[in-house]
Amino acid sequence: MEMFGEGSRTLQDRYNARKVADLINKATKVTNFDDDQFGYRDFIAESTYFFLATSAGENTDCSFKGGPKGFVKITGSNTLVFPDFDGNRMYKSLGNIEDNPNIGMLFMRFESEEGKRYLRVRINGTAQVHDDHPLLTEFPGAKRLVEVTTHHIYLNCPRYIPEMKLVEASAHIPKEGEDQPVPAWKSKPGIKEALEGSS
Repeated sequence: MEMFGEGSRTLQDRYNARKVADLINKATKVTNFDDDQFGYRDFIAESTYFFLATSAGENTDCSFKGGPKGFVKITGSNTLVFPDFDGNRMYKSLGNIEDNPNIGMLFMRFESEEGKRYLRVRINGTAQVHDDHPLLTEFPGAKRLVEVTTHHIYLNCPRYIPEMKLVEASAHIPKEGEDQPVPAWKSKPGIKEALEGSS
C-alpha cells in the first residue's frame, strides 16, 4: 500500500509540495507499533471512538465507531481488532471491506489533556471481517470482529480541531451482563418486523 497515490503526487508537484510531503511522511509515519516512538499505541488503546472510511467501486462510506475504552485492541506489531456492535443492518462499512479491504481509520481527541500531545492519528491498512474470532468473547455485545493489518500509522496536524468536552458516554455502549436500551427507530412500524431474525 503506497502512502501517496498518483493524484496526490500530481498535486504535490503542481503546488511545489512534494518535498514537504515527503519530509512530513518521514517524520511522523511508522509502519508498525513496534517502531512507535510517538505514543500512537497508547492513544489508540485509550480511544473510545474513531472514524472508519471504506470504499468499493462506487460505494463509499465514512462511519463513526464507538465503544468503551479499550474497544480497539492492538494485537500485534501491525495488527489490531475492533468489534462490530449492533447497528442498522445496512453493513455499509463491512460490505465495502468484503469487496475492498483497504480502509482508513481516524482517531481524534477533542479535549486537551496535559502531557498528551497527539490529537489526531490516522491508520491506513487492510481489514478482514471475522464472524468467529478467538478474541470475540472479550468484547461484550460484539456481533463480529474486524481485524486490521496496519500499513501506515501517522500524525496529522490538529490545528483545525475544535476544543470540545465529553458530557456523557452513550447509553448504548454494551456492558457485560446488561441489556442495551433499544433505539426508538427500531420500534417503528415496518422496521421492527423487518429486524426480527436479522443480526
